[in-house]
Amino acid sequence: MLISAIQTVTVPVADQERALEFYAGVLGLEVRTDNPFPMGRWLTVAPKGGETTLLLASWFPDMAPIGGLVVAAPDLDELAARLREHGVEAEGPSEQPWGRQLLFHDPFGNGFVVSQA
Repeated sequence: MLISAIQTVTVPVADQERALEFYAGVLGLEVRTDNPFPMGRWLTVAPKGGETTLLLASWFPDMAPIGGLVVAAPDLDELAARLREHGVEAEGPSEQPWGRQLLFHDPFGNGFVVSQA
């Protein structure tokens, strides 16, 4: 085996403080690191108990938003309601041949697919 784990996925954001409010405050992810970094902050979040982190990076202004990042949630209806309460357009939840899913974009245009956990 050459690669044993995916540790971090870089998510481009224009404003790290706003990203923190969204990812921790709205999505409920926990902050793993929030340290000074020469180009901003090394700011990572992850689901409680999860191993893979999201690096909320503002120092790549030309990096296009990512799309199709697949995550899981135990209650898609609850998540959809919470997203909508915070002004986020959410598509679904909908039944698909592979299971239930919910689609949304963060405030920076990054696209997420949420599957039923």
